[in-house]
Amino acid sequence: AIGMIKKTLFLILLSYVLVLFQASFLVHFQIAGMVVNLVFISVLLWNFFEREESVFGVVHAFFGGLFLDIFSQRLIGFHVVILVAIALFLKFIFKRYVRIPFLERA
Repeated sequence: AIGMIKKTLFLILLSYVLVLFQASFLVHFQIAGMVVNLVFISVLLWNFFEREESVFGVVHAFFGGLFLDIFSQRLIGFHVVILVAIALFLKFIFKRYVRIPFLERA
């Protein structure tokens, strides 16, 4: 229980730092009028590398989307819905179609 709380707090802090860095510093380095979305990249990587039964990728997507919504001018919930849907889609794809033999237990 304590490990879950620590990991959740770490994900909240990670999401906040990434959004703060993205919204305050990376806006000055636009490529073709776009800013690198660090939260999206971290949600993809987190869901890609975690076990399929873990839910922390979805938690990271939720808090990352929430902080992106707070720091942006869009409606609250816009980024949350998109990032959580992407995280759940990745979970579905990896659970259904991807088999990594050295991670499976006999």
